[in-house]
Amino acid sequence: MDVFVKLTRAELRLAVRDPMFTFFVLFFPTILVGILGCIPAFREPSADLGGGRVIDVYVGIAVAFNLAVLALQTMPTILATYREKGILRRLATTPVSPAMLLGAQLAMSLLCAILSTALVLAVGRIAFDVPLAGQFAGFVLAFLLCACGVLAIGLTVAALVPTGKAGNAVGTLLFFPSMFFAGLWTPREVMPAVLQRIGDFMPLGAGERALHDAMTGHWPNLTSVTVLVAYAVVFGALARRFFRWE
Repeated sequence: MDVFVKLTRAELRLAVRDPMFTFFVLFFPTILVGILGCIPAFREPSADLGGGRVIDVYVGIAVAFNLAVLALQTMPTILATYREKGILRRLATTPVSPAMLLGAQLAMSLLCAILSTALVLAVGRIAFDVPLAGQFAGFVLAFLLCACGVLAIGLTVAALVPTGKAGNAVGTLLFFPSMFFAGLWTPREVMPAVLQRIGDFMPLGAGERALHDAMTGHWPNLTSVTVLVAYAVVFGALARRFFRWE
């Protein structure tokens, strides 16, 4: 356990020293909410959203966006770069196991995601009067399930790609369609029914739906919970199975 804590602390220290990581992971989701909240029409009730406001919806989307950046663009690049530079090969001679290394990356990402989510919720509430989650326990559950599901996919990519550039490329290819179904460009609630249905089985689409349920005072729906658990279990097992040091 002591080795795991030290490894997690080292990964966290290295991550926050990177200005690009700090900006896009910790602050950009909050900046996105701030920019969208400054659009007057987004602060007005919308019939398409059942009387809700666009900015209310985008708070949950910003949380999903943060997890997507961490899982699909940051984590694969970091681990693949370690492999490319021989860092993983040197770690293989230490007591650090693949499960411990992947767990440290997961823990570091979760800590950063929690901080970013807290900033998003605080700015949304203080600046734009976005209600806090009506079902707080459900929001925590939805957040953790979404994080585990999408981070497991990122770990699988990191386990398979040989270089940092390849990790970034694969992660980017997965990022844009995933965020489309999460509603980054068009909120899921106003998408055609067929796209909403497809999104229900995408990791970030299911995650955003579960977060939205909790924000509006409901427990995450069973479909989203089942989909996110399946992604976490399947891709978590694949990441551990195919991880290699070099």
